[in-house]
Amino acid sequence: MATQNSSFTAKEINPLNSLDEWEDAVLERYPDPESIATDKSTEEYRNYDSPQRDTVKEFYRLNHTHQTYEFVQQKRADYLKFDKKEMPVWQAFDFLNQLVDDSDPDTDLDQFQHLLQTSEAIRRDGHPDWMVLVGLMHDMGKVLCLFGEPQWAVVGDTFPVGVQYSDKVVYPEFFKNNPDYNNPEYQTPTGVYSEGCGLRNVNMSWGHDEYVYQMMKDHLPEQGLYMLRYHSFYAWHREGAYSQLLDDHDREMLRWVKLFNPYDLYSKNPTPPDWKQLRPYYEDLVAKYLPSTLKF
Repeated sequence: MATQNSSFTAKEINPLNSLDEWEDAVLERYPDPESIATDKSTEEYRNYDSPQRDTVKEFYRLNHTHQTYEFVQQKRADYLKFDKKEMPVWQAFDFLNQLVDDSDPDTDLDQFQHLLQTSEAIRRDGHPDWMVLVGLMHDMGKVLCLFGEPQWAVVGDTFPVGVQYSDKVVYPEFFKNNPDYNNPEYQTPTGVYSEGCGLRNVNMSWGHDEYVYQMMKDHLPEQGLYMLRYHSFYAWHREGAYSQLLDDHDREMLRWVKLFNPYDLYSKNPTPPDWKQLRPYYEDLVAKYLPSTLKF
């Protein structure tokens, strides 16, 4: 079941101290208002002793080196068959909780509690219940780590493959290590795509965003699916890159992606959710939108 990574050292498979450490750099690059961080200020988030985290830089070196167009096709062919595992929805959350991260400085809560905090912040602001479900499910794709995938193929800022790299992607200098960098077919403004083709026709770097989107694509409204699929595509929704690939539908959906991101980044608070009180609501919500079992 696990992907073989015999060509990589243990450090190359797991360069980050924390699975979520890439988000630390995101928060530093894109500080956000205080409205969602209720228990502490945004300045207190991601407060590591060392401001220089070489682990994040190494993570992106590996990510940008190995996320080739061919690599993405291989992962899509392998994982989008969804033949690895099938579980009841609530058992799937227990499975995800195997990724409890003791090194995250912002929370000692497990993965499920972080997802609850995200979804509760969305619910508290009166958004539609399908968006609450997006908050609950958005990190489910991180189970890829439990199937043996290296961190750089699970988390990280995403970007299109098969097209010229944008300098708006974090650490763009590392793309020079990618074999696709020397492929003329891939290094034009539209690459293997056509102008205005729409992001739905573009292959993104592989990770938990695309995986959970594919898992949920028959169960959520289009706005929610964009939130899942592109919430790590910061070069687009924060920097305005890759405009040549967008169509009108992408431009319309952009506001929904932007709406979601602060709830993910700033909802980690030390106060744990009261699951006993919340359980009836979330059981009804999950039953409304999702099948009784999920395929992985």
